[in-house]
Amino acid sequence: MTATATTTWNSDRPWRGIMVATTLPLHDDLSVDHDAYAEHVRWLIDNGCDGVVPNGSLGEYQTLTGDERARVVRTAVEAAGDGARVMPGVAAYGSAESRRWAEQAAEAGCGSVLLLPPNAYRADESAVSAHYAEVAKVGVPIVAYNNPIDTKVDLTPAVLARLHRAGDIVAVKEFSGDVRRAYEIAELAPDLDLLIGADDVLLELALAGAVGWIAGYPNALPASCAELYHAAVAGDLDTALPLYRSLHSLLRWDSKTEFVQSIKLSMDLVGRRGGPTRAPRLPLTGEIEAAVRTATEKAVAQGHR
Repeated sequence: MTATATTTWNSDRPWRGIMVATTLPLHDDLSVDHDAYAEHVRWLIDNGCDGVVPNGSLGEYQTLTGDERARVVRTAVEAAGDGARVMPGVAAYGSAESRRWAEQAAEAGCGSVLLLPPNAYRADESAVSAHYAEVAKVGVPIVAYNNPIDTKVDLTPAVLARLHRAGDIVAVKEFSGDVRRAYEIAELAPDLDLLIGADDVLLELALAGAVGWIAGYPNALPASCAELYHAAVAGDLDTALPLYRSLHSLLRWDSKTEFVQSIKLSMDLVGRRGGPTRAPRLPLTGEIEAAVRTATEKAVAQGHR
């Protein structure tokens, strides 16, 4: 199969391609603007993205009520026009709650779910395995999310290989920033799909064999990000490298603590509705705001959209 065929979204492996970890539009009173969210989902798909990942950290899921969280998934499915294009985040403090969110995703017709390891404490491997096994009982394909920076639980290549052999995960969103892991994952679990988990290592992981991207900055610049992704996974460095260099000062904000506010600010600057965030996240100020603003304005001046 060609690189394009193996790295493009399809209904058999709907976690591949560009799955945007969507921001969530809020009204000025900080209630969820479901109509604006539906429009955003449609706009992303119309501009070259393959699907969406609601209720991730970018979607501020930790601040949502249960009713809000469930409605966001239903809104995404309806707006996408195909539930297979929706991969809800199902992270929760308890495995039972994560399983309930996976059941809700399955009932809504979603094609896959994104699951963090237990993150209320530093879980050991046996607890991690039990957590993924419990949610896997639902039967919806699980993409593991490795984010040891925030969760303090590291899904190492060896752990991922064991979870895959157990039949509990189909892919991993790799956010550790250690691109060397891509090759070890391929050796230990050759059939486990590697998904780019951080925007600022996109090119490195694409060249290492990634078949998808759970993406942040397409929320603001979907067309340019789609062009970059497709060139990168095809190994077209003549196209990908100049794009990557010109966008990297912006893409790296996806890996910083202020990533939600940064991407929402970039959306505002390009004429989309980014808007406010819920507490405890605060609006950007000072040097951070200036840096995000400068990087966004530079990208727009270079023709990125």
